[in-house]
Amino acid sequence: MRTLALFALVAALILGTGVLQSWNSALIILNMGLVSAIMALGVNLQWGLAGLFNVGVMGFVALGGLAVVLTSTAPVPQAWTAGGARIIAALILGAASITLGAVAWRTLHRGRRGLAVAVIAVLGFVAFRWVLDPAVEAVEAVNPAATGYLGGLGLPVLLAWPVGGLLAAGVAWVIGKTALGLRSDYLAIATLGIAEIVIAVLKNEDWLARGVKNVIGLPRPLPYEIDLQGSPVFAGRADALGLDVTTASTLYVKLGYSVLFSAVLIAVLVLAQLALTSPWGRMMRAIRDNEEAAEAMGKDVTARHLQVFILGSVLCGIAGAMMTTLDGQLTPSSYQPLRYTFLIWVMVILGGSGNNLGAVLGGFLVWFLWVQVEPIGQWVMQIATSGMAAESALRVHLLESVQHMRLLTMGIILLVVLRFAPRGLLPEK
Repeated sequence: MRTLALFALVAALILGTGVLQSWNSALIILNMGLVSAIMALGVNLQWGLAGLFNVGVMGFVALGGLAVVLTSTAPVPQAWTAGGARIIAALILGAASITLGAVAWRTLHRGRRGLAVAVIAVLGFVAFRWVLDPAVEAVEAVNPAATGYLGGLGLPVLLAWPVGGLLAAGVAWVIGKTALGLRSDYLAIATLGIAEIVIAVLKNEDWLARGVKNVIGLPRPLPYEIDLQGSPVFAGRADALGLDVTTASTLYVKLGYSVLFSAVLIAVLVLAQLALTSPWGRMMRAIRDNEEAAEAMGKDVTARHLQVFILGSVLCGIAGAMMTTLDGQLTPSSYQPLRYTFLIWVMVILGGSGNNLGAVLGGFLVWFLWVQVEPIGQWVMQIATSGMAAESALRVHLLESVQHMRLLTMGIILLVVLRFAPRGLLPEK
């Protein structure tokens, strides 16, 4: 009953937004709530199920956004002719250098391997940059105002969602092999650092995804509103419903995204619940609660941590691809690791760590509050300062500071929940 009541409350808040503000606003909150719920499920797998402290969530979300560009945008033939093959060769050379260094470290005698790896690293880096730099300059010089990058494969955008998960899985595997043997605080530092590296690459490597110039007009799985507005059939159906064609087209597109995102969330939630109640899920909780006892029973703790870390990162990558598809553009500067990672963690903690339904509830509830706190705060401040003179410095200050109420509200909510429901609104059974 408590679960049903809390989800009914969230539904009432979204429906109330539609009635009191606009249905466009309600659908925007719903769609981003669906995406946020998938991100929260990914973090819940890592933290709630395995106790892994990952604060690099935005790095995996950014990789999902990159997957949309690499998968769905059309290739730029002039850029590929100018230096595409050489960039691919440079990347292969860099990967080969890293692999050769790893093999040397494992096979050579301890007294020699340090020098050998250093020589391989230096020579590999010099060769990598010698091949890469001229190619990058040539690619970025190709119509930099509109393209200046290689483009993608021109495939349907829905394929980018699983590709985003695969990209995140690859990076998670590298992180896991490197950092999962560390204590939880060191793992947090490592994941945050690697997330910053991923976002820095997206911002600075223009040949990859235009950097801070952004990639706009990304393909979408639904028709454009302008095309719907030009369709006589759609205009007739909108008129039959008593809606103007502009409003009807925007609602149609947003509802289409809601259906797609809901299908993904339901599939992910079902799989997460099956994993939670399976022998594998019970083993993961046993490892989380007592690693030493699990190791004594013959469980490979590091390998299981790697599994669940990759699975959680896959969900963040898929959610990142969905979010970029919804926005229709890739904006690397919008990925702020500390700010939005904090938001995802609040979703998991508030909803109930270790409970998949709690993570979904937290995703919807926190995103609703994140969006609505500012307009509600504006309304409250207007009432509170209505008796002050229009030129009052205090009144001006309060009205101009409303936007800061978002973080203040999130902090207060987190403190209240930790005080009165320390295990979250829907605690783990």
